[in-house]
Amino acid sequence: MNTTIRRLRKIKTYSEELGLDLNKPEDRFKWFLASILFAKRISSKIAKKTFKRLQEEGLVTPEAVLNAGWDRLVEVLDSGGYVRYDFSTATNLLDVSKKLLEEFGSIDEVHNRAKSSRQLEELLAGFRGVGPAGVNIFLRELRGIWSKADPEPSKLAVETARRLGVKRIREVESQLVKLNLEYCKRKACEACPVSRTCLKHSD
Repeated sequence: MNTTIRRLRKIKTYSEELGLDLNKPEDRFKWFLASILFAKRISSKIAKKTFKRLQEEGLVTPEAVLNAGWDRLVEVLDSGGYVRYDFSTATNLLDVSKKLLEEFGSIDEVHNRAKSSRQLEELLAGFRGVGPAGVNIFLRELRGIWSKADPEPSKLAVETARRLGVKRIREVESQLVKLNLEYCKRKACEACPVSRTCLKHSD
């Protein structure tokens, strides 16, 4: 079991793939933006590409998002392939940035004001376009960094953990979800880095 956990930990999380260091406050806001993109029913490939386009254009701070305006945001989202949700997401990003600056000042202040893990989730869910999926995506990678970042493991993580016989789900939730999306759902067992310990694969 420890071998499986070790192998899972070697898999890069989505924030790591994007080159973000979540120990840095500025990268925590960037990950918040990325989490909003990942939360839609769209491929992780497009979400990653679109975030990188936002980053290339310097649109990864609340101030920059607001200064860009709706038309510019739609343009950049489209250039990343995020065409299905471009209008609504541009609106959401503007609303999120405005609310964050006016009510909190920073993404870290959201955590500071929360009195518990559940309240933190409620505060984050209060941002437009950040539903339960977005909250989980954002917080599961902040475990160990924010003391109150401890969401209930997602169904995808639980499902993958069951296949691998992993009980310590919280430790590797991000990797478990990634495996589910990029290997299990695509039935790409042969390419999966932990297929040898997968109970379903070994049947």
